[in-house]
Amino acid sequence: MLSLTARPLIEATVPVLLAHGEAITRHFYERMFSHHPELKNLFNMGNQATGDQAQALAGSVYAFASHMDKPAIIGPVLDRIAHKHVSLGITPAQYTIVGRHLLASLGEVLGAAITPDIAAAWDEVYWLMATELVAREARLYQARDWQAGQDWPEMQVVDREEAADGIVALRLRPADGSLPAGFIPGQYISVALPIPASGLIQVRQYSLSDAPGGETWRITIKRVPHGEGAPPGAVSGQLNDVIRVGDTLRVGPPAGDFQLADGDRPVVLLSAGVGITPMLAMLRHLAATQPARPVVFGYATTDRLHFPHRDEVHAALGALQQARQHLWLETPDEAETGALTGRMDLDRVEALPDDADVYLCGPLPFMQLQRRALVARGIPRERIHYEVFGPDLFGELE
Repeated sequence: MLSLTARPLIEATVPVLLAHGEAITRHFYERMFSHHPELKNLFNMGNQATGDQAQALAGSVYAFASHMDKPAIIGPVLDRIAHKHVSLGITPAQYTIVGRHLLASLGEVLGAAITPDIAAAWDEVYWLMATELVAREARLYQARDWQAGQDWPEMQVVDREEAADGIVALRLRPADGSLPAGFIPGQYISVALPIPASGLIQVRQYSLSDAPGGETWRITIKRVPHGEGAPPGAVSGQLNDVIRVGDTLRVGPPAGDFQLADGDRPVVLLSAGVGITPMLAMLRHLAATQPARPVVFGYATTDRLHFPHRDEVHAALGALQQARQHLWLETPDEAETGALTGRMDLDRVEALPDDADVYLCGPLPFMQLQRRALVARGIPRERIHYEVFGPDLFGELE
């Protein structure tokens, strides 16, 4: 709990630090990387280039400061961060490095405005947050029989297929001949890949795109093109263009709080683009284990050629006794009977089950739009679950 002396200082300075948050965290990353260049291997340098990572860090620290006494609000945010840290192999010792450089950056960016008392108050906030995250991460590591900072095992690519235009699917099997660990449909794994152009090892998270319980894991990767202010995807490009059957990859443990809930409540799966990947794991798992469970599957993409694992989706829906499908294509296609033209619009379909758990995955604007539509329909917020590819910004779906 925050001390009585620190609380008024934090409440008074949160607006000031929020106004300068991105400048502070950009300075922090530059400072930390200059002292610890090896940590560049843990961070997505593409997100560094766009500023997304700096914005996410600022948002999470200041959100914790504003909501630390509201566990119902901050708890899910901390869970999401803890899962991401476990997927990266973050260690407790690294919190000391981050804290030292983050607090130094406050003073170096804001100067005399950060008095010793204010600096001490923010140091207290940081360590309250860090302590909470370390505890959550310790429980997640223990559940996976995994040690923070351990070497990641090698997995061999045993199959490769073109899942759609610009999207490749890779099947992975432990190189030592063992079976892969179990996971909950919706979760992701991390892949570490050397990038010759930068001399770095870069880590990316990819949703597991098949049901659990098999002899392999599968990930489905879209090549990330060059975007405005962002370089092309270094890892996605290499996985699409270079990695072949027989190659090995270093892979972290399954993680992620985006998980298919147990029970028999109806399930609504809404996705767009490559956001279909965790939905496919859920869909195939439901078809294999709960074929009578009601499922609504909604998907939006540009055209049939950009519909990953299309045949698998139709087969899984056919195995479900109470499944409804709604497909939106920006370009009409006679091969997809019943497809709607344009982007996903829930007002064009019949009512969703009132008691459903809803899962969202896709571009951020897509999820924002669907979440607003779902809330307007009376779906409780706590039953709307989402997955974000990339840095997770506090409240990004509000």
